[in-house]
Amino acid sequence: MSHALQFYIDGEWVDPARPATLAVIDPSTEEAYAEIALGSGADVDRAVAAARRAFPAFSRTTREERLALMRRLLAVYEARLPDMADAISREMGAPRPFALASQAGIGTAHLTKMIETLETYSFGERRGTMLIAKEPIGVVGMITPWNWPMNQIMCKVAPALAAGCTMVLKPSEIAPMSGLLFAEICHEAGLPKGVFNLVNGDGPTVGEAMSRHPGIDMMSFTGSTRAGILVAKSSADTIKRVHQELGGKSANILLPDVDLETAVTKGVQGCFGNSGQSCNAPTRMFVPADRHNEAAGIAARAADAFKVGPADAETTELGPVVSQAQYDKIQGLIETGIREGARLVAGGPGRPDGLNRGYFVRPTVFADVTPDMTIAREEIFGPVLSILSYESEDEVADLANDTVYGLASYIQSADLGRARALAARMRTGNVYINYPAWDAGAPFGGYKQSGNGREYADFGLDEFLEIKGIVGYGA
Repeated sequence: MSHALQFYIDGEWVDPARPATLAVIDPSTEEAYAEIALGSGADVDRAVAAARRAFPAFSRTTREERLALMRRLLAVYEARLPDMADAISREMGAPRPFALASQAGIGTAHLTKMIETLETYSFGERRGTMLIAKEPIGVVGMITPWNWPMNQIMCKVAPALAAGCTMVLKPSEIAPMSGLLFAEICHEAGLPKGVFNLVNGDGPTVGEAMSRHPGIDMMSFTGSTRAGILVAKSSADTIKRVHQELGGKSANILLPDVDLETAVTKGVQGCFGNSGQSCNAPTRMFVPADRHNEAAGIAARAADAFKVGPADAETTELGPVVSQAQYDKIQGLIETGIREGARLVAGGPGRPDGLNRGYFVRPTVFADVTPDMTIAREEIFGPVLSILSYESEDEVADLANDTVYGLASYIQSADLGRARALAARMRTGNVYINYPAWDAGAPFGGYKQSGNGREYADFGLDEFLEIKGIVGYGA
């Protein structure tokens, strides 16, 4: 990529203020294949200044003008979809078909949905002689993760554009190539100068500078709960709005009336999708105590069926995890699960047979997991499933909610009324009943330490708007 050593600021590709670079590693090979520039506070200052200059004019654009802009962006994005899939597959290890259909494709889905949302969204409401107006919040700082690059970039950029905000994006430095490509797409689509800016860098430098910056009115962050806390603390001095989508430890509750073979198999597939690197992955499977061993056997067979391999191999279903640090963390937690007494029924430590290089993890299932075990409490972010038992619905509701996280819950039952009643007891931002299809219109976000605010559709657009009451506006 020709602009890998530059940033996109004020409608142009510019050199960093100070020379510093970072290698980009292919997780399938553990080899560097590209190099990016790392930014500094000076680069953030320049990007924020550009965004602030652009805000007055862009915030006053009409709905029709913003819709035309977003439709051009969608057309260019769709034309570059194969390139985006290749970039994501190489930088974070998603198998090629999955990278195209899901990783890159989800960007199309979010932008399409936001265009549809903007077409009918109400930015004003009359209440007697008062006008309730919704106005763009200002300049938005965006920090996005490596696990679903285009999902999280588009979940922030699309509603910001729809609202009339300008922005500065810092993609993950671990998987930055898709973000650079997205900047090229924005340029080709003709976004006005300064509306979209990109500065690469790490969290302690660029992320910290953005969070503290008095010229940024809102921080939208997706990543770990630990990093989210740092963003919130750094943002506190300037009282900016902080929107966070953080970690998860989602429960998957299988009620006694389910077809166990189907429910367990789909649960394993859901847990292991994207190599387990999804914040809402159903990583804790709760099964009736008298069917625990049966569920464990089904899960083991489902795990063993996955074909693990390089992202560019035709037969690969499960690619590598993203980095050495992530691989080491997962291996340590697998070892901890064994040490604490969980029963290993599939996978385990080390790489799969025949894969001696690359950050490949064996699809792993633990049975006889108890709620106090580390693997039942910490977010692993890899293809590792924990199976726990329960005796009653009251007990499983308490066990499912016994976590600092609150992003998602999953409930499987042949009785929809029963599932709905249990869903009402879940302290999570999302509940998925009987493995439904993904919905770009469903609000996404969490309770507790899984964050605050919501993304997707009108719920996401709301986050980028301020509410103004004009009293005495007139009849």
